[in-house]
Amino acid sequence: MGANTARQSLLSGAMLSVFALAGSAVLAFTYSHTHDRIQANERAMLRDQLHILLPPERHDNDLLNDTVEVTDAAFSATGKPVTVYRARQHGKAVAVIAQVTAPDGYSGAIDLLVAIDADARLIGVRVTHHKETPGLGDYIESERSDWIRIFENKRLGEPPALQWKVKKDGGAFDYVAGATVTPRAIVKAVRKALDYFSAHREELMAAP
Repeated sequence: MGANTARQSLLSGAMLSVFALAGSAVLAFTYSHTHDRIQANERAMLRDQLHILLPPERHDNDLLNDTVEVTDAAFSATGKPVTVYRARQHGKAVAVIAQVTAPDGYSGAIDLLVAIDADARLIGVRVTHHKETPGLGDYIESERSDWIRIFENKRLGEPPALQWKVKKDGGAFDYVAGATVTPRAIVKAVRKALDYFSAHREELMAAP
């Protein structure tokens, strides 16, 4: 009886090992055949987001292959590197798009794309990810509201420095009643992006 039990245990162990190896092989096969496709889809989605702010006719380089990583604490509120995409026309830098984060949204971090032209003027801003309250904080999405377009054509000094706040705080930027924290965080992040660009324009727009 003991010998039979031992053989059954060995057999069960061997079968479990076979199943585990087979499962690992299937996972490895699936990963190897989908990883590149997933990465390609993610890059295509990011390229589309960048082109919303800076259409292909405004540059002739591949934005995804002309980038610089910024780790300066003055720009990266989260401590993570900030990716800056450079747009060029006939070899001349015409704009950048910074992938920045507003860390102090009402429900957490808000990821943004901030496009700035060579004259330090905002081309536009878009929210790429957030966790704000549905129905209240989601007006920051361009598909749901025009609010995010209030940054277009703004620059440092336009409005004056002391007015880079929401109107509730004495600033120039509109907000939705009951949802002040969200726009306050975005205005602060956009202003920080403009400040950093103005102070580091040459290195951000340098040749790759």
